[in-house]
Parts: sequence; C-alpha cells; structure tokens
Amino acid sequence: MAFVSSFNAYNVVNLAKHSLPPKRDYYPFSIDCPRLTRSPGRVKNKQSTLVRVVSANQDIDFTDPEWKRSFQDDFDLRFNLPHLRDVFDIKPRPTTFSLKNRGSQVIDNIDVLEDRKNGYVNEDDRALLRVIRYSSPTSAGAECIDPDCSWVEQWVHRAGPRKQIYFEPGEVKAGIVTCGGLCPGLNDVIRQIVFTLELYGVKQIVGMQYGYRGFFDEGVPEIALSRQVVQNINLAGGSLLGVSRGGANISDIVDSIQARGIDMLFVLGGNGTHAGANEIHNECCRRKMKVSVVCVPKTIDNDILLMDKTFGFDTAVEEAQRAINSAYIEAHSAYHGIGLVKLMGRSSGFIAMHASLASGQIDVCLIPEVPFSLDGPYGVLRHLQHLIQTKGSAVICVAEGAGQDLLEKSNLTDASGNVVLRDIGVHIQHQIKKHFKEIGVPADVKYIDPTYMIRACRANASDAILCTVLGQNAVHGAFAGYSGITVGICNTHYVYLPIQEVISSPKYVDPNSRMWHRCLTSTGQPDFS
Repeated sequence: MAFVSSFNAYNVVNLAKHSLPPKRDYYPFSIDCPRLTRSPGRVKNKQSTLVRVVSANQDIDFTDPEWKRSFQDDFDLRFNLPHLRDVFDIKPRPTTFSLKNRGSQVIDNIDVLEDRKNGYVNEDDRALLRVIRYSSPTSAGAECIDPDCSWVEQWVHRAGPRKQIYFEPGEVKAGIVTCGGLCPGLNDVIRQIVFTLELYGVKQIVGMQYGYRGFFDEGVPEIALSRQVVQNINLAGGSLLGVSRGGANISDIVDSIQARGIDMLFVLGGNGTHAGANEIHNECCRRKMKVSVVCVPKTIDNDILLMDKTFGFDTAVEEAQRAINSAYIEAHSAYHGIGLVKLMGRSSGFIAMHASLASGQIDVCLIPEVPFSLDGPYGVLRHLQHLIQTKGSAVICVAEGAGQDLLEKSNLTDASGNVVLRDIGVHIQHQIKKHFKEIGVPADVKYIDPTYMIRACRANASDAILCTVLGQNAVHGAFAGYSGITVGICNTHYVYLPIQEVISSPKYVDPNSRMWHRCLTSTGQPDFS
C-alpha cells in the first residue's frame, strides 16, 4: 500500500513537519537563457501514490516501474550545466593551463605544453551527490526518495581544469566582486582566482569594489589586480574589495559589464547574491554577450543547499569557541552564573550546533529549526532553574534567528531584503533575570555577542584550503565555457552546480538528523516545545 512519504531527498528538512517559517524566495528572477528543460517523462499525478520530493519539485507515481529512470532523467536535465555553446557557435582550443611548473617545451619548433598523465578532468566526469544507501526509511538520518528507500544515483559535474577551453586568455578581462557581509576567507578566494587566471595567461584582472555597487557607482572605481597586489591579502580578514548588500538594476549591471569589456565575472556571495548572478548570466545570454558568470558560495551560516560546507564556516565555529569558553568561565566563576552566547544563523543553526558540539561546555543549544518555549514546566527557564540547582551554573548557545516567534515582528528589512531580526539574545537575558528574580533565586547572567569579531577573522587552515580549491575551480569552470554555475564541495568532492538549483531554498538543520541528535546528547537538554 502506497503512502505519502515524509522523507526528502538531499537532506532538505520538511518545513511543515517541523513548523519552520516558510522558505524564502531566493530566486525572484525570470529565466530566458537557453537551457535544457525538464521532461515530464513517466511522472504521473495519482493522488493515492504521491510522494513529494522537495528538491526535484515533482510528484512521482511509485507504482510506475519506470519511475526511477524518470527521476534520474529529470535530475540529469536539471543539473546539466549551462554552457556558452548553448548561445554561441564557438569552438574550443587547447588549454593554456599547465600542471608542470617548468611550463612548455619547444619540440620541432612547436611550443608544446607538457603535463602529467591524467592531469585534467574529463568533460563527462561526475560525482555522486548522495553516497549512503539506506536500507530503510527508519534508519538513523535516512534520506529517502520513495517509501522503500530505493537507491537512486544522482550524478553532478566534477570540477577541475579541462584540456580544452573556450576563451583566448590573452584577450580576457576578468572581474571579481564580493557581496553581502564579511566572511573569513574572502581574501583567500580573491587571491587564488587571480593566481589561477594569471597561470592561464590572463593579463587584465579587475576587482569591483563594495559588491554590486561597484558596477554603477561612479565614485567607486575598479581596482587592477595582479599576483603582486594580492600576494599577502590572505594574511588578514575582511575583503580587499569591500562588501555591500543589495545592488542595482540587473540591466544597469550588465550595461556596466559590457562597457568595461568584462568576459569573466566571479561573484562571491550567498543565496541572494547567487540569484543576482544568475540573472546577470541570463541577461548576458539575452544580449548575446559572451560572458562567463561563475559564483563561489560565501555564507558563514553554511546554509547553501546541496553543499557539504561553505568557506568561513569552520573558522566561525572555531572562533565561537573563544566566546563560549569565556561564557563558561564567567558562569563557573560566579554564584549561580549563567553564560549566554549568541552566534550567527538567521534561518539555520549550523554554527550554533557545531560550536556546541565542539566546545562540550554548552547546556542548552537553541536554533531556528527547532521551536522552543521559555516559560512553562517544559520551558528553557525551568531547565535553567534545574541546572542552577544541580550544577550551580549553566551555559546557553543561541542562534540569532532562533525564537523569533517569541518576539515582536519587525517590518524593517536590510539592503538585501532580509527581515531585520529582533535580538533574541537580549530577550533571553532579560527573561532569565526576570524569572530568577520572581522565584527569589539570585542569578548572575553574562551575555556575549561575538558576531562581528568572528566575521572579521582571518580564515583558519581548513577554510584556507577550501578557499584555495574553490577559487581555482571557479577559474577552471569559466575557461571550460560554463556560465550560470557555482562551485562547491559535495561528499568531499569539488563539483559544479547550476545556480538555480542551489538557490531554490536555503539549507536547514534537520531536527531528525544524526548531527542534531548528537548535539542533544552532548548538551543533555530536553524537548522545550
């Protein structure tokens, strides 16, 4: 007997099931750029046998013996990478990127690139998006497509240098822009993009200052970039190019790209920035402009769909340990001390969850994906009271987007269109003081918000390596002729993904995942709902 499954592919949490806020629309733009369209195949609409697959956005009739092939065909079409060949009748040329440090050799008066065997990625190379074959929907952390948890292969394009390229490097002008907020590793990515472009033979590289603003603000000139300019920028946090939220009209940006003669545009940013980059790509297609637009996902919150992690996340978790340790020391040094740390995470609690796991000092971890109550017999305040009575102190970690339903809603938005969040940390601090005062028990509450200290940090070793590979692969993807793509890491492999697939929804912590259950085991906290 068929049933409606509550399991979703790609580790996308079921929003209705967990009472989360609705998904934000990260993809508000139209698409006119030529691309393979989705084929309905044998997907049918029989209500009694429907299972909603969130990422694929299709209803599947699992009584159809060919459903798996239809699903895979649909997946392959959606994850087919947009290419300049879709718009232009262009021929490739041999790559100028050599894996030999000593460069080319002259043989019979012909300049020949000499490379190691198997040094390039084949156009048909793929990596599996999902690698665990679950035997049952009840397996811990199971991600299933159908009620029987069938194994379905989902292949995505492997990233890396190709033997053939679609640009003449000496004629290329490349632009780099960093958008949104600060994030550890921005300078590392900029540096590696410049290094790799120069290895291909690109002579003209410019940086657009202060995000998309740099394309239309006449008072913000572009910056000429070279190996000499970016050599040591990775030693500091922030962005050499500056950052800014929001942007101009897409048509104005593309006008600026056309006027500047930019052939490759590398965009570093989060979901909103990716949506803008995808529309820039589409507008370039409409105008028949041979411009490759490639994104590098930048979000300290680690909330980009389908990817293992984004750069800056590891550094944020590591730096959060300093704040948590300070809160722990303050709490344990005071009579009935309570340390409260607010970390980043507008709609997803990855930083708070991982920081809590890493520290081992957190008693309560609160994230946006898991609703909680402060008051009542099963609320956070009653649990804190229990911790004070039994341990003498407590440490709480809360993500900035957690508990917004407990606060008065804000009608304000920032330049990126994000709703301005109320300060859940200050609210919890006041409620803790009020509660303990009412029950006549002294409590010493210390509140720490290290947000801007964490954002401005230099990338740690793990993130520096990730940034290095992402920056290099972004350039390889542009020279390979792809546009409207982003580069990321999936199941430890570096891959290229169509932008429109990764911005369909942010990535959330799944409250049924093994990682969240590990966090609960570490903190020992009860259910606060």
